[in-house]
Amino acid sequence: MQVIPVTAVHRGFGTTSRRDAWWATPLAVFVGLSAFVGYATWAAFQGDHYTYGPYLSPFYSPELFGDSPHAWFGPKPAAWPAWLPFSPALLILPFPGLFRFTCYYYRGAYYKAFWADPPSCAVGEPRKSYRGEHSFPLILQNAHRFFMWVAIVFIAFLVYDVWLALWFTNPVSGAREFGVGVGSIVLAVNVGLLACYTWGCHVLRHVVGGRLDELSKSPACAMAYACVSGLNGRHQLFAWCSLFSVMSSDLYVRLCSMGVLTDLRLL
Repeated sequence: MQVIPVTAVHRGFGTTSRRDAWWATPLAVFVGLSAFVGYATWAAFQGDHYTYGPYLSPFYSPELFGDSPHAWFGPKPAAWPAWLPFSPALLILPFPGLFRFTCYYYRGAYYKAFWADPPSCAVGEPRKSYRGEHSFPLILQNAHRFFMWVAIVFIAFLVYDVWLALWFTNPVSGAREFGVGVGSIVLAVNVGLLACYTWGCHVLRHVVGGRLDELSKSPACAMAYACVSGLNGRHQLFAWCSLFSVMSSDLYVRLCSMGVLTDLRLL
């Protein structure tokens, strides 16, 4: 068989034969992720207006130390350095943040949108070599498999927060009463979307059944694998919906705490 040599030709940055608006998706991802990171960073450093009644912002959950009734271990430790900014969110946000940062979907999204690696399929990129994720620092992306377990634990914390968001203090008697407010629904929808995103993780799909040679021999694993695969097929959708919902939940609690919004009691 005759072998025809093929020479790879380096395309200049942005060079392509595509006629569609290939730049629209990476641009939208750039704007969306930049807006979220900007807002989340600002909200995390505020250290204020993150609770309202029984509601706790998901950016601050679990609140390990703080001045609100939700704090597990009381106020800020006295040994905390005066020169170091303190916010309850800064103690816990890195963990779910790193889960998203190392997510397989988000890698492909921000590699294109922020690093132009490549900007899109069949579009020239601003580099001539490819190192992949087998060398430092991108080899650290493999830690995603460990952050997944942490993210699952955080879902449990948020579910507990939804339960607390259903119990209101009677302004007259001071007793706790069951009820449903708009904030209760906002937090419940948020934890549902976060759970769908987390439980659709590629790593979890491997853990529950993808690692098996013959999945059919384990009915329980086959059922779990089918459920996770169903969520995994919409991983991109849940990634963006949960990103928007967690930011919206914090904003809702914040605006209620500031007196800008009034939380309506539905029940």
